Amino acid sequence: MAERPARKPRRAHTARVVRTERLAPHMQRVVLGGEELAGFAADTCTDHYVKLLFPAPGVTYPEPFDLQRVREEFPPEQWPVTRTYTVRAWDAEHRELTVDFVVHGDEGLAGPWSLRVRPGDVVRFMGPGGAYAPDPTADWHLLAGDESALPAIARSLEAMPPGVTAHAFVEVSGPEEEQKIDSDVEVVWLHRGERPVGEALVEAVRALEFPAGRVQAFVHGEAAFVKDLRRLLRVEHGIPREDLSISGYWRLGHNEDGWQASKPEWNARIEAEQEGAPSAA
Repeated sequence: MAERPARKPRRAHTARVVRTERLAPHMQRVVLGGEELAGFAADTCTDHYVKLLFPAPGVTYPEPFDLQRVREEFPPEQWPVTRTYTVRAWDAEHRELTVDFVVHGDEGLAGPWSLRVRPGDVVRFMGPGGAYAPDPTADWHLLAGDESALPAIARSLEAMPPGVTAHAFVEVSGPEEEQKIDSDVEVVWLHRGERPVGEALVEAVRALEFPAGRVQAFVHGEAAFVKDLRRLLRVEHGIPREDLSISGYWRLGHNEDGWQASKPEWNARIEAEQEGAPSAA
């Protein structure tokens, strides 16, 4: 048997902060750019994401930056910490990458960083990844998510042609968190208030009268409500797996490192529970 060729090391991209903008009380936009993005592209999926690399406190890495070298020469506790964020927009002509961050004061790593950065600051990241884009052959589209999924939902709606049949539900903390989306699809904004994350979202999707025909669905956000909506769509409505983009972007009570470590087991357990359940479709 021929040996599989060695996997080509992934290269980190380098960019600089161009500008920042406060979109809502809990949403901050950071636009990255620079000549270093000449080899970058994020224009095939509407859920493209990048993994931002945050240096360990007090650690300086050799230049030119090489993540593989860092992992070979530095102890694990000095490796950069990664945080995953959706590409809100990519302007290839001007080489500008837009990323929106959910912020809750000093909570977390990337949110506070997005409030501190200034034009000219250097940013490194891996990617892009991504797997979803609206299928023009689908009869209609369903999009549902919380704040963490808002950038991908907005980008997806803006990529859809006028007149498309789509139902979009976005749950946010309150009316002040709503955003303008350049689409003729009417977004149903759900205001969480003091309710648990995703509760209003699950109720709204469950109450929707599903149009006839094949649906393509995009459902992302906090893992617990994503689990409930996955059961609704896969088990109760019998939507084929290939027509679903559905995953927990985050899990209440876990940071990204903890969630990513436990996510494969979580997904496997949910799939085993739900795939064996009888469909009501």
